Amino acid sequence: MGEQTSPRKLPVPGRRNILITSALPYVNNVPHLGNIIGCVLSADVFARYCRLREYNTVYICGTDEYGTATETKAMEENCSPKEICDKYHAIHKEVYNWFNISFDEFGRTSTPQQTEICQSIFHRLMENKCLSENTMQQLYCETCQRFLADRFVEGTCPIAGCNYESARGDQCEKCGKLLNPTELNDPKCKVCRNTPCIRDTDHIFLDLPLLSDKVEKYVNEMSVVVPHDKYKDKVFYVWFDAPIGYISITACYTPDWEKWWKDPDNVELYQFMGKDNVQFHTVMFPSTLIGTGENWTMMKTISVTQYLNYETGKFSKSKGIGVFGNDAKDTNIPADVWRYYLLTNRPEVSDTLFTWVDLQAKLNSELLSNLGNFINRVLSFVAKPPGIGYDLVIPDASNAESHQLTKVLAENVAKLIDQYLDAMEKVKLKQGLKTAMSISTEGNGYLQESQFWRLYKKDPSSCAIVMKTSVGLVYLLACLLEPFMPSFSSEVLGQLNLSPEVHLSFNDEKGDVEKAKRPWDLLPSGHKIGKPEPLFKELKDEEVEFFRQKFAGSQADRITKAEADPQRIAEQLETTKITG
Repeated sequence: MGEQTSPRKLPVPGRRNILITSALPYVNNVPHLGNIIGCVLSADVFARYCRLREYNTVYICGTDEYGTATETKAMEENCSPKEICDKYHAIHKEVYNWFNISFDEFGRTSTPQQTEICQSIFHRLMENKCLSENTMQQLYCETCQRFLADRFVEGTCPIAGCNYESARGDQCEKCGKLLNPTELNDPKCKVCRNTPCIRDTDHIFLDLPLLSDKVEKYVNEMSVVVPHDKYKDKVFYVWFDAPIGYISITACYTPDWEKWWKDPDNVELYQFMGKDNVQFHTVMFPSTLIGTGENWTMMKTISVTQYLNYETGKFSKSKGIGVFGNDAKDTNIPADVWRYYLLTNRPEVSDTLFTWVDLQAKLNSELLSNLGNFINRVLSFVAKPPGIGYDLVIPDASNAESHQLTKVLAENVAKLIDQYLDAMEKVKLKQGLKTAMSISTEGNGYLQESQFWRLYKKDPSSCAIVMKTSVGLVYLLACLLEPFMPSFSSEVLGQLNLSPEVHLSFNDEKGDVEKAKRPWDLLPSGHKIGKPEPLFKELKDEEVEFFRQKFAGSQADRITKAEADPQRIAEQLETTKITG
C-alpha cells in the first residue's frame, strides 16, 4: 500500500491528533522479520487502528542514512555511501509496500530539511549552554590514519558472562549492553583488522546532568556537519541526529511540520521501537528537545518490542541469519499471513521465537480452520439458491433481540469489543488481535449451537436471525482485523459487496461501536452480497520442511546452495502458492 496519497493532514482543534513514528531503519541491509515486527509493522497496526477510529493520524518513518553503518556497508560493496543509501532506501520501500505498511510519509534523513532542523536544534542548545566541550580518549587506527567511530571497531564484549567476540564499539549485539569502544577486549579496526591505539580528541557533549531535572519531570509525566568552527572535522553522533529525522521527514511531508511537532497540548506522540533503542528515545532525544527551550511535542507513549529470534538462533542483518523481507515475498505466502503470524508472536514482554512449524500451525488452525471457516460457512449459505439458501440476499430478521441464543452471543461480542478497544488504546496489539479472533470463535460456536442448516426448513424466522447476525459478525471481523490484515479485510468486504472506503469505520461519535454490539443491525436486509471464495489455504508439512531447509544458515550459505541446485528450488517455489 505504501505512503498515503491523500491531502496533507494537519492537527485539528477538538479532535484527537495522533502522530506516530517508527524507529528509522538503517540503510545498510534488507530488513528482516525481527526488524519489521519490532517497529514498522507494529506502528502500522496502531496507525490503521487510529484511522479506523477516525482519529486525525499521521504515520512517519524513513531510512536513517547517516552514521558509520552506511559507510561500512559502502566499503563492503565498493561504492559510495550515497549509492548505498539510494539502493537500500528503494529496497526498504519495496519490502514495506509488499507488507502493506501504510506510511503517510516514508522519507530519508539525507535531506536539506534534516540538515536545517538538526543544525537549528544544535544552535539552540549552544545558546542555552546545554552543550559542553570535553577531551575524551578514542581508538585511532594508525594504518587507516583516522579516529575510529564506534562501528568501525569490533572486539570481545567485556560484560561478564557474555564474552561475545563480535561486539561493536557502541553496543553488544548479543547481550544488548551499551559500550564504549575503549572497553572492548582485543579491539580491531573493522577496515584493516589491525589493533588500534588510544589517543585524546575533543568532542561536544549534550550536558545530560544539567538537564536531568527537566528530563526527570518529563519522564514522570510521560552525517550532517556540526556548525561550529572548531569542530568542522566532526559530525553529529548518530543518536543526536537520527531521532531528529522524525521531525525532518514530517517537514518533507508538510511545510507546516511545526503544527505537529510544536503543539504538545493538541498532539499525542506515539513512538515504536525495539528494546535496544529505548535509552536514546527516553533520555537523549527528549533531553535534546528540552534543552532548546522550545515547546516541542514530547512522546506520550512508547511501544517497545523485545527480540524475535529465529529457529535456533537470533535474526542478524550483519550475519544474514533469518527470514528477510524479500525472502517472505518469495515464499508465495501472502503478506497478511506473515503480518498475522508476526503480530500473534509480537515480542511485547520477552523475546519470542519464529519457527516455520509455528507459522504453519497459526495459519492452518487459526486463520484457515477458525476465521476462514466461519466466514466461508456464513457467506456460502447465504449465497445458496432459494430453497436451500438466500440467493445472495441478506434476509430480514425482526425481533433478533428476543432470540435467546442471539442475545447471549451479542452480550459476549459486546464484552469482546470493549476488551479490543481497551487493548488497542493501550497499544497492546497482540491482545487486541487475540480478542478480535475470539469473536470468530464465538461466531463458530453460535453457528454450531443454532444448527442453522436445520432451522432453514424447521424455523425460518430463527434461521434468518442467525444468518443476518452472522453476516454482521463477518463485517465486524473485517473492521476489527483491518489494522492487522488489511488485504484480508478488503477481500471480505468485496465478498460482502461493500466498499472499504464507505463502510470501514469504528467511530464512537457516529455510533459505530454501539451498533456493532447489535450485529444483526450492521448490514441491511435485502443487501446482495458478492461471491464467496475461500480466504486461506493450507500450508503443508512438505512445504514447511522445504522452507526450513531453504532458509537455514546465513544468506551467503543459501546463495551457495541455490547456485548448486537452482532447478529444484525453482520447481519447489512454483508449487508453493498459499494464496487466499
